[in-house]
Amino acid sequence: MEIIIAERIRELMHEQGLNQVQLASRVGVKQNTISAWLLGKKEPCIASLWLLADYFEVDIDYLVGRKKD
Repeated sequence: MEIIIAERIRELMHEQGLNQVQLASRVGVKQNTISAWLLGKKEPCIASLWLLADYFEVDIDYLVGRKKD
């Protein structure tokens, strides 16, 4: 599952022209946490998924690959 999450976060970051530092600042996590998610070393906890979903205005189901759009 972490691969889909990483791909979706990367895609959303690209669409909005964000780098890891900017996303980290906007969702309230550290940049190394974003990096770990993107590398598939860690998965976001449910609270972080909520923050990401709210920020990007998408469903959590989209982030975890249960929806295509």
